[in-house]
Amino acid sequence: NPVGVAPMSLVTYDETRRFARRIKERTAIRDRAGAMPPWYVEKNIGIQHYKQDTSLSDEQVAMIAAWADNGTPEGDPADLPPVRVFDDNAEWTIRPDLVAISEEMFVGGGDADWWGEIESFATGLEEDRYVRAVQIREVNDIKDQQDNGRQTVGQRFVVHHMIWRTQSSGRGTSWPVHEVGRNPDVFDDDAGRLLRAGSMIASSSIHLHSNGQDTRARLEVAFEFFPVGYEPKYQGSITSLANGSDIDVEANMTGQRLDAYLVTQGHTKIISFEPHLHAPGERMCLEAIWGFKAETLSCVGYDHNWVRTYVFADDYQPLLPRGTILHITGYMNNTGTNANIPDPRNWQGSGNRSVANMFIDLGERVTLSDEQFVEEMAERVEEFNLTKNDYLIGCPLCLATVPTPPAKAAGDSGQQPD
Repeated sequence: NPVGVAPMSLVTYDETRRFARRIKERTAIRDRAGAMPPWYVEKNIGIQHYKQDTSLSDEQVAMIAAWADNGTPEGDPADLPPVRVFDDNAEWTIRPDLVAISEEMFVGGGDADWWGEIESFATGLEEDRYVRAVQIREVNDIKDQQDNGRQTVGQRFVVHHMIWRTQSSGRGTSWPVHEVGRNPDVFDDDAGRLLRAGSMIASSSIHLHSNGQDTRARLEVAFEFFPVGYEPKYQGSITSLANGSDIDVEANMTGQRLDAYLVTQGHTKIISFEPHLHAPGERMCLEAIWGFKAETLSCVGYDHNWVRTYVFADDYQPLLPRGTILHITGYMNNTGTNANIPDPRNWQGSGNRSVANMFIDLGERVTLSDEQFVEEMAERVEEFNLTKNDYLIGCPLCLATVPTPPAKAAGDSGQQPD
């Protein structure tokens, strides 16, 4: 896309062949910082089925390498597909039903990092709607970062993150945080999030980070809706899986480990896994511990220039009983081999700046009642035709004998508290 964020356009053969060596190198990295496409799921452990999976297969990576090593042959031009036409939605991964636009922000080339709030801005929504997906993108007036002379997290983008909510008639709704390089947030089909009529978008905290040039920028917030009349079946689970107290990243050392734990208070379906670290972050794993069984649900690499959220595919979302211990493990690389580190001689602790650290799983989860939990497991067993000789990652009780919950009393939703 000639107006995209990449440093080169790959629309035509002549444009692409000049970058063959770089394309080969970046696609071969696979699941670590610097990899292209920026999708870091490790393919040899945990659940392997995700929505929006942009990763390449082994065959595709080998094909790219062979093409680069053999002189970038063009092939038969007659086999080319039609040239893509990029419309106004080309830079959206979702199909927006509504786009709200912030006021313009100015960040000077020499400005220090800034945290605060920006003016609230209207959605223009005239009726309550449930949201299927939300995506935020930054639009600014910097077209080329190559000659800037300053390499920084986020490259040309100046909005490092925004914690935000919507407000209408005194009622507020929280939404997933916006971060540099973040892909869309897709909610569970049975757990859409309500956007009320007349909602205003308000920032709780926004972090602006200079890219080295005077920059004017705005944020565009896109919502994709469920059909009119949709009602959610499940409630979201607002819980924190993080540890900001024990971050102690030594200078000039790699392989440093962080741990955090959370005991689920209700039956839980995990919708997505979203590691959030800072510049030293290199990898994070998510583990579920139930009784004597501990299993890895996902391990992913991390690049602070591309903060990814990994949405589990339908029928592969972990189904975990109440009392499961969720465990995240983070791995930090504070050496010169990490291109995001400005000076590996510095010790690093917890903090908001990119050169300080955070350690959080920002993924989405929903809470299930007893009836819903048993129903979800039964559907999973039927979908995969599971027998006693099978095992499904992320569903420790799928093949257990689970008693049918008693009928709930009138007016009792059966919903477990967060």
